[in-house]
Amino acid sequence: MARALMIQGTGSNVGKSMLVAGLCRAARLRGLSVAPFKPQNMSNNAAVTADGGEIGRAQALQAMACGLAAHSDMNPVLLKPETEMGAQVVVQGKRLTTTRARDYAALKPALMSAVLDSFQRLRAKYDLVIVEGAGSPAEINLRQGDIANMGFAEAANVPVVLCGDIDRGGVIAQIVGTKTVMPTTDADRIKGFIINKFRGDPALFDDGYAAISQMTGWRGYGVAPWFADAWRLPAEDALDIVDTPRGDGFHIVCLRLSRIANFDDLDPLSQEANVRVTMLPPGQPIPADADLVILPGSKSTRGDLEFLRAQGWDIDLIAHHRRGGRVLGICGGYQMLGHRVADPMGIEGPPGDTPGLGLLDVRTVMGGDKQLTEVRACHTMLDLPFTGYEIHIGRSDGPDCARPFAHVRGRPEGAVSPCGRVAGSYLHGMFADDVFRRAWLAELGAQPSDTAYTSRVEDTLDALAEHLTTHLDVPGLLALAT
Repeated sequence: MARALMIQGTGSNVGKSMLVAGLCRAARLRGLSVAPFKPQNMSNNAAVTADGGEIGRAQALQAMACGLAAHSDMNPVLLKPETEMGAQVVVQGKRLTTTRARDYAALKPALMSAVLDSFQRLRAKYDLVIVEGAGSPAEINLRQGDIANMGFAEAANVPVVLCGDIDRGGVIAQIVGTKTVMPTTDADRIKGFIINKFRGDPALFDDGYAAISQMTGWRGYGVAPWFADAWRLPAEDALDIVDTPRGDGFHIVCLRLSRIANFDDLDPLSQEANVRVTMLPPGQPIPADADLVILPGSKSTRGDLEFLRAQGWDIDLIAHHRRGGRVLGICGGYQMLGHRVADPMGIEGPPGDTPGLGLLDVRTVMGGDKQLTEVRACHTMLDLPFTGYEIHIGRSDGPDCARPFAHVRGRPEGAVSPCGRVAGSYLHGMFADDVFRRAWLAELGAQPSDTAYTSRVEDTLDALAEHLTTHLDVPGLLALAT
């Protein structure tokens, strides 16, 4: 069986995913076969796996760091929020059910079995498994039945290293306080700590570092400075989406919907030197200088249609279109562009029928099996192939489908308006294809660069591994794995 090590955090967004990705690449560069694992993740930014399932986008990036294709065992429980109180539960890549937060605890015993099953399969295949926790083990109100942090670590007998984020302040209290509130048996499982996201001279924190070690009895494994190139890696959390603050260039505006999903579609575009990407927050109007407005994927199409209208973006979109602007809807965004979205079986919420934006002459009905597949498509107008993936429920039909966005295995996919300035497609990931992205941008009037997106991500993972190796005791961390 492979050795394993778990990285937990003092809270969400402290940099656990990035640390695991960097440690995975560092271990791979040392000649180890390594795999990532996250027992439970909560994210609407999912990746399609080689075995036809879906996992959190962060685990797909970590798999890439390991030189592996993403597999559903790498994230056996994925929670995809659909409302403020409920989420879709995906187990080993497949949708199990939709449940309210207060009812989720009843599912955990059965889910732990699936988690350990996936974990043991990975351990049987690789030299090392690096595990990422979720949230914080200090949430002791969630300890009973836990499958994400200490509950998993105990069941799988995996040692833990705790990561704290100094950039948000109070890192001493983060780490010392975590130990203070934890049961002794859980605290004893933690073998050390890491300080993450430090800005400035690390020597200024020497006294604080020593104090943490003294008060917890845990060994420190280093202080990792802020990794400036993190923005070049696909983000999983919508809070990590950043604009590209360029003063000119082709201006793409993406609406930051309340249930935005698979927003990493925008990552390749944001790295184009002559393209300015704005992730538009709620409450702000669509800028008049926008060349293209993108409606991204959503985990709740009808809910986000209401959210979009509450921001006044429906009015802005009509004005943008009348000015000659372009609109692209991807997946849920494509569904919103039609006349109506019907959900008779209540798949995404209460059954009902919601008016769409009417910019495409199509109608969508939610239902059928969830599409989870990697695809090779051909863009209709450019007659150019590209790779992407489908991850959606629902079917869209109507007159504008006679002008498909693309063809997949000979069948038409998506729709384009008669004027050609409004398009919709269910295909994610198309802009990661360098040849297609350049041709598509050029056709829109932008000036594409020679950026090789996937190669840049690979180079950034190498740089991240070097960054961690320089500032952390990576050999010591890997030696902790049992």
